[in-house]
Amino acid sequence: MTVLATSVFLISSALLVYVVVGYPLVLAMLARKFARPFQRDERLRSVSIVIAVRNGEKFVADKLNSILALDYPRELMEILVVSDGSDDSTDTVTAGFADRGVSLWRIPRSGKAAALNLGISKARNEILILTDVRQKLATDSVRRLVGCFGDSEVGVASGELSILKGVTDEETDTRLYWNYEVWIRKQMSTIDSTFGANGPFYAMRRNLAVSIPEDTLLDDVYLPLAAFFKGYRIVLDDSAKAFDYPTGLGSEFQRKVRTQAGLFQILKAYPQMLTSKNRMRFHFLSGKYGRPMMPWLLLLVAISSCGLPEPFALWTVGFQGVFYGLAAIDRFVPSSFPLKRMTSPIRTFVMLVLSSVVAVKIFFVPPRDLWKETKVRKVGTL
Repeated sequence: MTVLATSVFLISSALLVYVVVGYPLVLAMLARKFARPFQRDERLRSVSIVIAVRNGEKFVADKLNSILALDYPRELMEILVVSDGSDDSTDTVTAGFADRGVSLWRIPRSGKAAALNLGISKARNEILILTDVRQKLATDSVRRLVGCFGDSEVGVASGELSILKGVTDEETDTRLYWNYEVWIRKQMSTIDSTFGANGPFYAMRRNLAVSIPEDTLLDDVYLPLAAFFKGYRIVLDDSAKAFDYPTGLGSEFQRKVRTQAGLFQILKAYPQMLTSKNRMRFHFLSGKYGRPMMPWLLLLVAISSCGLPEPFALWTVGFQGVFYGLAAIDRFVPSSFPLKRMTSPIRTFVMLVLSSVVAVKIFFVPPRDLWKETKVRKVGTL
């Protein structure tokens, strides 16, 4: 039993280290050696900006004003807002922009995928700009994003989502996690393609858009992968900026549950993800599908630790007890207490890992049940 426990412990630990540290190091080296810069141009293509929104009264005016302030010819833009059964003042506020060229379309509550399908079907222009209601756009963001399509291999281009600095430890930790995620995506884009797009702000060629199944949780992965498997690249342009408010751990946890559950849907929709038809298979599996394995690997590490020879069993069990104990006490540690600098990031890590466990709900509940409102405070600085 000791030999079996030791083997399980070493293999599980090695896989954990690979997912968290090893793959990012390999990715960084590959990005330096096999970089494939995409070609840009200055051509101003016609764009259709589509915003799918439900109950966005707090943000829709700011969003539309940021779009209308873009450094982009107004005659080359159409702006479509699709309200997914909003029952607040979203529709009224949006209708107030009608004389400035904003079109409002209303549908009964059907989900984001249905709203996007309608918006895309109404879009007339060459490039789709898909963006959420909460994030403001930099004035040059659309111009820069459209320039990516100067490369005939680019089918989808993401802008970079910059999270404003928050004021709480939770907001700081979730921002750091997002910065890590953006770094991974930049390296993958350098090699070839990212796994999907940055949902709050991305663009794609209109002729590559496909209909999204209405129960889809990751529309920003489903749509881009349709272009990817037609041979196009999905790239990230970090000069095209959108800005979002910081989120607390609770909201980030719910978002991660939805995105992790969405990964299971994507495998069903695109089984070629696991075959040689996927030219980025190694990266997609390591960078995305390695993370849902983490809670199960941590569980194997915990169980196998008990069967290690002494004194290693005592050391490993003791370390894990302290680690998870620090996560458990974090909510009771005052922000001014020095220990908070350790407990807060540990709790954030543990909660985000646990989101993968909760995500298996996708096999037992309707996908719509996993959509939760992201609660943010309209605060933050660059």
